[in-house]
Amino acid sequence: MNNQTNTTRETILTGDRATGPLHLGHYVGSLKKRVSLQNEHDQTILVADIQGLTDNAHKPSKVSSNILNVVADYLAVGIDPLKTTICMQSQLPALAELTMYYSNLVTISRLERNPTVKSEIKSKGFNRSVPAGFLTYPISQAADITAFNATLVPVGDDQLPMLEQTNEIVRKINSLAGKFVLNECKPLLSNASRLPSTDGKNKMSKTMGNAINLGATEKEIRTAVHSMYTDPSHLRIEDPGNVDGNIVFTYLDAFYPDQEYVNQLKESYQRGGLGDGTTKKILEECLQELLKPIREHREFYLNDKAQLIEILRAGSEISKSKTNTLLHRVKDVFGLNIL
Repeated sequence: MNNQTNTTRETILTGDRATGPLHLGHYVGSLKKRVSLQNEHDQTILVADIQGLTDNAHKPSKVSSNILNVVADYLAVGIDPLKTTICMQSQLPALAELTMYYSNLVTISRLERNPTVKSEIKSKGFNRSVPAGFLTYPISQAADITAFNATLVPVGDDQLPMLEQTNEIVRKINSLAGKFVLNECKPLLSNASRLPSTDGKNKMSKTMGNAINLGATEKEIRTAVHSMYTDPSHLRIEDPGNVDGNIVFTYLDAFYPDQEYVNQLKESYQRGGLGDGTTKKILEECLQELLKPIREHREFYLNDKAQLIEILRAGSEISKSKTNTLLHRVKDVFGLNIL
């Protein structure tokens, strides 16, 4: 009797824009999951430098100076380049060509209806001055996903409209071809709640200065934790406090390894008798322990930039071959493989 279970290895594409070092929001939202996924599936991580330029073309150094930072962050949290292919978007010409082909299948009105794009345009204050590259971001993302024929894409729920638009393009290509050419993709949603910023006003952001970076120093961690928003009505230790919306407890839920202990802290805080200073100290010790080895590994890798570049080069070469193969299939749909 065969007791082995058959498991299907999904093709996974994920990645990050190279607009700054990665932070705790990335860690709890996706990086931890990527480490486990690399042992179960065929995973590629794309350093999205071109997409980073869609709203930073006037200051390209913000992107170019962070490419190796992002790769170092990947390695520091345990992503293994022997298990996960790490590549660079601008080194894969097929992605830009696919973006152009797909752009002929998508209308401006459809792009403007994309709720993720609408939200980002509003938050960045673009109005009608939105860069064309930013508006067409969903098409570029569709090119990335389909170029690897990915079947599973780890995303937050705010990115679901992007995958919906990707699958619309896939269906149009398959319909034009009259046969299967591209896979539709499925989202892999994180079980973790979106981590709020340290000021409690927004989500963590690389650009808004309200995040704890993976390479944060001991002093930066301490300062960030001590400035966290708690319950403004909790004026004295003996006062009952509210844990809902209390950023310190949100972070304890996300990072403290003993959830039963966190629940005890919550009960004590709600009863009265537990001060904000104590809860912040517990959180700080937790984050210091979590981030110390990540920070040290990150510094180690950044001290050998040649190794980081070689990892990107090797991963990009592998990915170039894969994406060129898919590009040929899409060009065939349009009858362009005549030479």
